[in-house]
Amino acid sequence: MRIAVVEDDDGVGDALVEALTAHGHDPVRMRRGADILLGHREADLVLLDLGLPDADGLQVLRQLRSVSDVPVVVLTARNDERSVVRGLRGGADDYLVKPARLAELLARIEVVSRRSRVAAQEPVRTVTTGDIVIDLTARTVEAAGEPVALTAKEFDLLAVLVERPGSAVSRQQLMDAVWGDAYVAISRSLDVHMTALRAKLARPGLISTIRGYGYRWGN
Repeated sequence: MRIAVVEDDDGVGDALVEALTAHGHDPVRMRRGADILLGHREADLVLLDLGLPDADGLQVLRQLRSVSDVPVVVLTARNDERSVVRGLRGGADDYLVKPARLAELLARIEVVSRRSRVAAQEPVRTVTTGDIVIDLTARTVEAAGEPVALTAKEFDLLAVLVERPGSAVSRQQLMDAVWGDAYVAISRSLDVHMTALRAKLARPGLISTIRGYGYRWGN
């Protein structure tokens, strides 16, 4: 398996590369967040440190998740609960605290990889409301048979809503699901993206505003 080892500490990074190679993997060492954002297509799995020299690892994780579903295992010295929660909500498939035992690390890599392969075999999931067709697997939207171009964040918001048709979804739930942590997300960003999403769908009333709470898909 091709594993991107995103770690700026040479001692830790070299040890990981050596151990992974010895167990039949094909590790590639990367030292900066920018390296994985540019090279994620070459990896089957990412080992991501959060203390990177060019960017905070949690931000790198969120950026990576906006463009890729590659499995990510966070391997970091940050052991506080908030960091763990933000890492998992931000898109990490698993979270380990250094120093991690090699046997446990290898086992978690195997589990995350297996889970990813199973997910890749899932059938296509589509949601149809009127003449709007949303393919949640391919991340595509059509309105009256015509494609609707959405940004990654706009589609993420749409997916959260359509997976709960007719149900009220709070602003905090939306920010938590899309930005990874409701306390970090900027409330104004939600409003801007929701306005753009509604304009692109051009179906007034399809996304209802629940005053003081959030939004609802459908009637």
